[in-house]
Amino acid sequence: MRHLIAGGLLLALTPFSPAAELKTAKISVEADRTRVFLDLAGPVDYKLFEIANPGRIVLDMRDSAAAESFAAPGGKGLLKSLRTGAQNKTDLRVVLDLAADVRPKSFLMPPDGGQGYRLVVDLYPKGKGGKAEVVKSARVASTKTRDVVVMIDPGHGGNDPGAKGNAGTQEKNITMMVSRELKRQIDKTPGMRAVLTRDGDYYVGLEDRYHKAREVKADLFVSIHADAFTSSDARGSSVWMLSPRGATSEAARFLADRENNADLVGGVKLDRKDNTLAAVLLDLSQSSTIEASGAVAQQVLRAIGKLGPTHRGYVEKANFVVLRSPDVPSILVETAFITNPEEERRLNNPEQRELLATAILNGMRTYLQSTPPPGTQFAAAAEKNKPERLASRKVEDSDDSSGENIALARVPRS
Repeated sequence: MRHLIAGGLLLALTPFSPAAELKTAKISVEADRTRVFLDLAGPVDYKLFEIANPGRIVLDMRDSAAAESFAAPGGKGLLKSLRTGAQNKTDLRVVLDLAADVRPKSFLMPPDGGQGYRLVVDLYPKGKGGKAEVVKSARVASTKTRDVVVMIDPGHGGNDPGAKGNAGTQEKNITMMVSRELKRQIDKTPGMRAVLTRDGDYYVGLEDRYHKAREVKADLFVSIHADAFTSSDARGSSVWMLSPRGATSEAARFLADRENNADLVGGVKLDRKDNTLAAVLLDLSQSSTIEASGAVAQQVLRAIGKLGPTHRGYVEKANFVVLRSPDVPSILVETAFITNPEEERRLNNPEQRELLATAILNGMRTYLQSTPPPGTQFAAAAEKNKPERLASRKVEDSDDSSGENIALARVPRS
């Protein structure tokens, strides 16, 4: 068995086996259509297309094969015959020979009531002037998905009040109110839930904050702050990510820590002799995490920018301790300058805090939609919304049936 290092994990590569075996096929003639049932041992990725002269429907199934016991049923209704053949060594081709012009539709049914996967093809008689309909995607989303977990970190707290505005506003209170509003909105969003590093006026150590994110297996970490400057003219929100120097120093500390080294990233156990492998795994994980952090930060900055001018027009980098998680994409949002009287008033306005939280959430959602964590609703939605894999097309063959020889070269006649 071969192993591959990817994203900080050791992945075992097992021998190939067909993803879906075609076990049986059944034909049902109904009042308005002829229905073909293809019973499969597992889910299948397939495409469907039409061929004319003579009329046929072709189903190409990836990583599939017909069972040794499979027997093609006789034709009924709009179906003249059904035949199968190997395609590209690893795929299966099913050909439906038609008795008349049809409009095909297909869908894949997940297991239900003890029954396995079933691919259904409906053949509707085509009326005069009718056109074949494009077949919809046949992928089946997993019925079980997990929530994306966002760790929200309200900056400061307790005996660390943070910056202070001209009107006496303390940063620790602003970060708490913005964080709670952001959590409220995230928890209302399907497929997402939020956890706070603190939910009261107390201090949490900087390293403890990102350790909490790792403990709950967070998909994202966002630390909320309010900026300050000696001049009251400074204004605008900003978004930060970890600097390369911060990543390097954290890597050295992480590798030197026996407890961390025992469970490096992704649950990979290492003994003390595996320093080289540990460094490689950590580098892979950190590189991926920093890249993801930059992508999240860019989307959040763009969303916040719609509320008004940002302090900088780009994502900034710094050696913030709270951003040092090696395996959780992390960003820090400076909501506004608390030392700017106008922005201080806005930070104390619940409606403005709601708009700010919405913008941060929108930025995170945009990132999650483009780079969805596996097993989440975002991943299922991305799979469903992929460009249509199934095509509906006509191949106009010449009278000498050359199209038959090309299209069905590997499909034996039954």
